[in-house]
Order: sequence, then C-alpha cells, then structure tokens
Amino acid sequence: MKEIAFINKNKMRWNAFEAQLGRNRNPDPDELADHFIQLTDDLSYARTFYPQSPIVDYLNGLSVKAHTIIYRNKKEKGARLLDFWISELPLSIYNARRDFAWSLLIFVSAMLLGVLSAYTDDNVVRLILGDQYVNMTLDNIQRGDPMGVYAQMMPAEMFFKITINNLYVSFVVFLFGIFTPLGSAFIIFRNGIMVGAFIAFFFQRSLGGVSSMAIMIHGSLELSAIVLAGGAGILLGRSILFPGTLPRRESFVRGVRKGTKIMLGLVPFFIIAGILESFITRYYMTISYTTNTFIILSSFALVIWYFIIYPKQVYLNTQKSINDGKE
Repeated sequence: MKEIAFINKNKMRWNAFEAQLGRNRNPDPDELADHFIQLTDDLSYARTFYPQSPIVDYLNGLSVKAHTIIYRNKKEKGARLLDFWISELPLSIYNARRDFAWSLLIFVSAMLLGVLSAYTDDNVVRLILGDQYVNMTLDNIQRGDPMGVYAQMMPAEMFFKITINNLYVSFVVFLFGIFTPLGSAFIIFRNGIMVGAFIAFFFQRSLGGVSSMAIMIHGSLELSAIVLAGGAGILLGRSILFPGTLPRRESFVRGVRKGTKIMLGLVPFFIIAGILESFITRYYMTISYTTNTFIILSSFALVIWYFIIYPKQVYLNTQKSINDGKE
C-alpha cells in the first residue's frame, strides 16, 4: 500500500482518537485499549514500510500519549511537571537528535573557521568582536587580568543581564528556523565564528589555557544550550521545508510545538550558566585548577547525560512498555 493511501485510510480514526485523548483524560479503559492496539499495529506497519516518514513520529507520539493515560493514574500538577522533565522532554529530545547533530556540526565547523581566519589575518578579530571589546581586553591583559570583563558589573546585575541576553539569543536562533533550516544554521554559524575568533585571540597571546578554563566554567552549559537551541530551530525549519505526507501547515504547527518544548527545557540550563558566569567566573584566578575542572566536567557530563544518554533510555523503555502492553 502506498503511504498516501495508508494515511488517507486511517487519518480520520487517528484524528478522532487524538481528539478523544485531548478532551477526556479518563476515557473508558476498554475502548481506549482497543484503539491503542489498533494504533500500535499502524505504528508497526508504518515503521516497516515507511521508516523515514514523519507519520512514524506522529504515530509514535500518539502511542506514547495513549500509553501514558492507560498505565498511569491522573497526575497532580506537580507530578505532571515532573513527568515533563523525566519523560516528555527527553522523548522530544531523542526525536530531534539528528537536528542537534547538524547544529553541532555547523557550530564546530564555524568555530574552526573562526580560529583559522583569526590566525590568517589579525584584522578579523577586530572585525568580528569589535574594536571596543578588543581594546578593553588588551588593557585587561596588560593589567594581568585577561578575563577582567567578567568582574565589571555586580554579580546580581550581571546575572540578570547575561541570562536575559542568552535567552534572547537562543530564542532568536530558534525562531530563525521560520526561514527554513538555513535561518537557524546562519545564526549558529555566526556564533561559532565569534567563539573561534575569541579563542584564537587569547591563544595568539599565549593565554589560551587560562582563558579557556575561565570561559568554560559557564561556557560548557551556555554554548551547549545555544547549539541545542539551534537544533530546535533546524527542527522548526525542517517542518516547514520538508512536511512529508503531512499538510505543510500541520507539519509547521507540530514543529513549533516540538521546538518550543525543547526551548522551555533549555531555560534552566541558561539560568545555571548565568549563575556560574556572574558569581563564579569572576574568580577564575583564585579558583583552584581542581575546582575549575570539576565544574567544567560536571557541566559537560550533565549535558551529555540529559541530552544524549537519558533520552535514548527513555525512548527504549517507552517502546518496550508499549510492546508489552500490546502483547
């Protein structure tokens, strides 16, 4: 059966089932179980014959939603919030893993280009970072405090401004996905160039080690979150450019929902990064190497676990639970 025929044959039943789940949080268990069995049959069929189609993601998401209602009691608000972090968001992250990989590839490539450009032409750093920032940093280097920019404001004021700015940048990266994946890719590329030029600037002055350790106190979370926001933007753009068998408008709406969910999940990481940058990074010269390394490695470990390892575990456990329920 052709994919479009498969969708046309079952779309009304899927839509009715989705509407039922949305209207009634406690539907008849037997009726729900019957619909759930039909749905998992459709999902298995779609995985076999249309493995790359967006319809697989749609049916999988609907199956997970139905499974949650069947096998869990009605949650209080606090429990639903907890479920967002331990189940719903990780599943969205897993489904967007290829978009995150593209964002990371673009960012790293741009960063390397920024380093190469800075070493090729000294004027590139001033062009990218601005004369004011470069001159200020050169003055700080002469005073023996190369990263003195992080101590120019009071910690609380800096936290507010830095966090708001990082959230603004991340949502710009995401929303530029409206201009297809190239929109978000452009913003990610631009940020990667800036980071690369910034790193090269200090390595050219034999300050690469101290600057990297200071920056990565907060940058391990901040840069990771920006790359992830880029992945959410690419997901959004892909939903517009490649709707698959779904109507373009419906595909776009689904992309907005998935991307927004991921962006909301990144907010705490930007807040933590803001705290580190405002209250910890300013003491980079007095913090021990061991403490500095521990903060950086712990931050990267958190990102790797929550955005790579844990989502896959949640996905596999959910699929196993769905298959067990079907049997």
